[in-house]
Order: sequence, then C-alpha cells, then structure tokens
Amino acid sequence: MTSLQGGLNPPPAGIEASTGQRMRSIRLVLLGVGVLMLAWGAFVMFDSVRLTRIPGVALWIAAAIVLHDAILAPIVFAFGIALGRVGRRATGTIIAIVQGGIVVGSLVSLVAVPLIVAKNFAPANPTVLPLNYGLNLGIFWLVLAAVTVGLSVWAFLRRRRPDVAFPDDSGR
Repeated sequence: MTSLQGGLNPPPAGIEASTGQRMRSIRLVLLGVGVLMLAWGAFVMFDSVRLTRIPGVALWIAAAIVLHDAILAPIVFAFGIALGRVGRRATGTIIAIVQGGIVVGSLVSLVAVPLIVAKNFAPANPTVLPLNYGLNLGIFWLVLAAVTVGLSVWAFLRRRRPDVAFPDDSGR
C-alpha cells in the first residue's frame, strides 16, 4: 500500500489509534516477560554459580555481546548488502540462505572455539576433551558452505525456471 510518491498511505481514521494502543500493550507485555526472564536467569545464576565464578560469567556474556555486535552482525549485514548489489540475480531467498548459513556457522563456532582453546590447556586425562574440535569445526564449515551454495543455486535455478505449461487440447 504505497502512494505514487513512494510513501505509505495513512491508515483510515480510527485505525491508527487502536493499532497504536494494541502495539503499546503488546510491547509492555513483551517488556514484562523479558524483565521476568532476566530476573529468573539472575536468580538461577546466583543460586547455582559460586560467587567467585560470577566475574568469569560476566566476562563471557560481555564477550558474547561484543562478538555479536562487533563481528557477527556487521558480517551478516555486509553480506546482505553485497548480495543485494549483485542485482536481480540475488533474490531475497538467496540472501536469507547465505545470511542463515553465516549465522549458523558463527553460532557453532561460538560453541567450538572455547573447546579448541580448552584442549590446549586440558588436563592429562584424554577423556575430558576427546575430539579434534578444530578439525571438526573446519569440516563443519566446509559442509555448511557446500549446503549454503547448493541451496542458493537451487533457489536461483528455481527462480529462473519457466513455468511448466500444460499441453493444450489441440493435440500438437
């Protein structure tokens, strides 16, 4: 619903007020649920984590926020911009597939990198960290890249495929 000038048409009279009030109510409910979840998480953390370990937990949370906001989000955003500039060949579906692949790979890396680092400082017991996490992460990224490229090619070819025409009744 856009006007000829490219802007959005205003909603009919009376709808804006009810939509605004409903949206405000939904936001307040979501805010309340979020605050309750944060309070529950803080309670569980202080109840189950020794006080001497809380600075380490806080550092991990801060590092996760920095990793997301300073590294992961800009990379996903840059790939979205780059794919958008490719032209009409990169559809929204392809952009979403690539961004999804980056997000999945980054999240798996977020779990695997501490294991890779810990393996260097592992105790003499080989059963504590038994796997080669670096190799497994590399294999995972290769498989993820292949799946992402395959899905992107499939989406590209599916978009280019002409509609299948049914034969007409003329018998030709």
